[in-house]
Amino acid sequence: MNKKKKIALWVIAALQFNATAYFVLLFALEGRGVTLFGVPLADLGPNQGVQVVGLILGVVLGWMALRMSLQRAERAETALRHCTVQFADVLEEHFRDWHLTPAERDVAVFLIKGLNTRAIAEMRGTSEGTIKAQTNAIYRKAGVAGRAQLLSLFIEDLMDDSLMPGPKPQLTQAA
Repeated sequence: MNKKKKIALWVIAALQFNATAYFVLLFALEGRGVTLFGVPLADLGPNQGVQVVGLILGVVLGWMALRMSLQRAERAETALRHCTVQFADVLEEHFRDWHLTPAERDVAVFLIKGLNTRAIAEMRGTSEGTIKAQTNAIYRKAGVAGRAQLLSLFIEDLMDDSLMPGPKPQLTQAA
């Protein structure tokens, strides 16, 4: 979550806290016979005690939920950064094993991102024929027939065995 969104959430929570503090103060002063603009606080409405308790609970639970939400968002962003690094490591390992040239590495990354031949050619400032030749070289070196099989190589490396359907492999202890 970016900093502006965090600040906005905390400002909203602070406004809610401020309103709650105001109504709690009014409730506390009501028992002392204090008036608001000449009107006794007791005449402002029924069930003020229930309303005050509700506001207090709302603030407390809201702040707790906000804190937990921000912590969860931070953990998710950290996990995403780790996944991104792991994916980059998997890419680099395969590219090294396949002995891709720097140009082929660039094209392979664009293929994995889903760009078509024309878009890759425009981005790299080359012809579509050159990109097609590099694409074919990548597929040949990777031992795949096309983009879908190329992607599946990376997905398989990133997937945890626990996500696979069917019986789980059992670890046996050595006797």
